[in-house]
Amino acid sequence: MKFSNKTYDVMKWIVVTVLPALSVLIGGLGKAYGWDGTDLTVITLNAIAVFLGSIMHISSASYNKNEEDEV
Repeated sequence: MKFSNKTYDVMKWIVVTVLPALSVLIGGLGKAYGWDGTDLTVITLNAIAVFLGSIMHISSASYNKNEEDEV
């Protein structure tokens, strides 16, 4: 699966910046305010980040392979 550069950049920003920051925010506030399900929410966000990172890696490897084949 190949993504456009814009899609890749947006996904990378979400995976590298937004999801980890959101996970820390929810984890910190959840513990401070005693929210139920905080740990489950943090685990879910981190699992999604790893999954999307894997998809991005596969897409990047496929793109780079095609670039090498064309040269």
